[in-house]
Amino acid sequence: MSPAPVDPGVSRSRRGRGRRVALLLLAVAGLAGLLLAAGFLMFAARIQTREATLDRDADGIVVLTGGSDRLVDATNLLAEGRGKRLLITGVHPETTLPEIARQMPAPETALECCVDMGRSALNTRGNAIETAQWARAQGFHSLIVVTSTWHMPRALVELRRAAPDLQFIPFSVVSPTLRAEPWWRNAATIRLMAVEYLKYLAAYAQIRPWPATTEEVKASAQ
Repeated sequence: MSPAPVDPGVSRSRRGRGRRVALLLLAVAGLAGLLLAAGFLMFAARIQTREATLDRDADGIVVLTGGSDRLVDATNLLAEGRGKRLLITGVHPETTLPEIARQMPAPETALECCVDMGRSALNTRGNAIETAQWARAQGFHSLIVVTSTWHMPRALVELRRAAPDLQFIPFSVVSPTLRAEPWWRNAATIRLMAVEYLKYLAAYAQIRPWPATTEEVKASAQ
């Protein structure tokens, strides 16, 4: 028994619908790409390229680990009396204060009185959780936040979510590369900014693929 003939009109109609769907998908993908690119440019425009200045003090200071320059700037702020205590969040479990003090301009004895080290944070969200717990334990209402300039937007998103009752004052640390030339002239900096932008979007959308603290790791293992 021979198959029924296909109506040419029906065939053309199906092909037409297929092309329209494909064009619609391409248009949506193009629009999404344009929005993503525009968002990245807006994100990059917010990145500070000059050394930060402070117009006020705070109850405490928090520095997110990730570079010696951050620690130096945070220690200087503590020495200047910009905050009562300093939290270094995200410290490796085996790192000691004397090891950190060797990278600092202030002597170890000056750090022993007023520096606390948080060891439970595994990422930026963990830094925020650790900072919120520390600030509440200290009775602080305002914190100076010290981290790299490209990291600051994501850090503030996580900090404000973890502690909406606290006031955060950003103190961005600018890398020598950003001071030397615009970010778009350096391929490595472009990659760094692009990756950080995607991480910022994930933080804003509360996409959390990994545990934030050692406590969360222990809880998931039980």
